[in-house]
Formats: sequence, structure tokens, C-alpha cells
Amino acid sequence: MRIIRGKNYDDMSRIAANIIAAQITLHPMSVIGLATGSSPLGVYSQLVEQYKSGNIDFSAVKTVSLDEYVGLDGENGQSYRYYMNNNLFNHVNIDIKNTYLPSGTAEDINAECQRYDRLIDNLGGIDLQLLGIGMNGHLGFNEPNTVFEKNTHCEKLAEETIEINSRFSENIDEVPHYAITMGMQPIMQAKKILLLINKKEKEAIMKEALFGTISPKVPASVLQLHPDCTVVTAF
Repeated sequence: MRIIRGKNYDDMSRIAANIIAAQITLHPMSVIGLATGSSPLGVYSQLVEQYKSGNIDFSAVKTVSLDEYVGLDGENGQSYRYYMNNNLFNHVNIDIKNTYLPSGTAEDINAECQRYDRLIDNLGGIDLQLLGIGMNGHLGFNEPNTVFEKNTHCEKLAEETIEINSRFSENIDEVPHYAITMGMQPIMQAKKILLLINKKEKEAIMKEALFGTISPKVPASVLQLHPDCTVVTAF
């Protein structure tokens, strides 16, 4: 595991964006796993700027996102399809047909989870997976548990996660309580992992995840087992 300490959020974002840009430049047909939330916003902004400067070409890239809220379609401002379109896809030359997320409005959620796992397999797996870490150590929406969930699944969000995510909504009651999230197998099978830790407040969970006991009670601790994991912090 390699840890790079950025000077601040902007520096962290620049470093991470450069790593992703290098992956795409060296391997233009890469499958990139994408995260949502506040941590990667600066990375996406940097990638858009690099595209506008002519330094990166997304035309052959495929993306798979970690998660999507159950019950929200892509037109909903809280959905992660909307988030990805608004913060990255609409501003670069990626083919929108090559950008994949779970469907939060699927009639059969279990079947949708299985479909998403097959999709990732059919793409040949993930070349580089971008991740953030929750205050409770979650990855995607893999919340603390007694086991590591292997496959894509529907997760009941922890109350702490719902409260934190309410900052994106005017009313906490509007925050969905369930999400489809990529499981640990496709995450850990990614050839490279890039983990962002953007707040000093996450230093304690960072130490527990990266240097503590590997346990599903701290889902991010499983990253200690990955052979090519880069951590970039903002502090």
C-alpha cells in the first residue's frame, strides 16, 4: 500500500486525477470504477479541466459506478446517475452508453444486483477503482457488518450514513434508506485501487482501516489485502 499526503483537498484531487489520467492515457480502453459523495468532486473537476486542455481522451473509456439509491431514477437530483452526469460525463467526450450504474428503479432488485455483477465480469473487470471512505469505514455503501458482502447487493444504510448524506438534501426524510452497492469481490478484483481520504476528521478511521485488524466491522480494512492500493489524503 502506498500513501501519498496531499497538502490540502485541491492537492489531493490533483494527485488523484493525475493517476486516473495516466491510467487512461496508457490504456485508453480502461474500465474505471467511480465513487460518489464529496470526496471525488475535486477529482472530477480536475479531469474535466484536463479533458478541456486536450490532455485526456475518454472516448474509449468505460465506467462502472459503485452504487445507486433504491427508488431514484437518473433524473432525480439525488441519484448517483444525475451526480455522475452532472459532475463528469456531461463535460467530457465519454460515450454515455459506456457509463454504467445499478438501476435504482429496477422491479427486481436482486436480479438487478446479479445483472450488475455479470456486467462487470463481461467488461473484463475493473482496471482502476476510485474509492472514498465513510466515517464508519464503509466502502461504497458496504456498511459495517459481521461478514464482507461478496457480491453486488441491496444495503440498508446506517443511520450515521443517512445523517451525513442529508447534507445533500433539504429534508433528512427525503434521503433514501436503501442503496444498491457493488460488493467486495469486484472492488477487490480491480487491478488498481485509488482511495481518497479528504478530511482530517477521518484520520482515526483511516488508521483503523489501514493499520488495524482486518474486519467487516471496518469494511475498508479489507484494502490491506489488495496488491496495488494507493491512498491519497488531504492532510
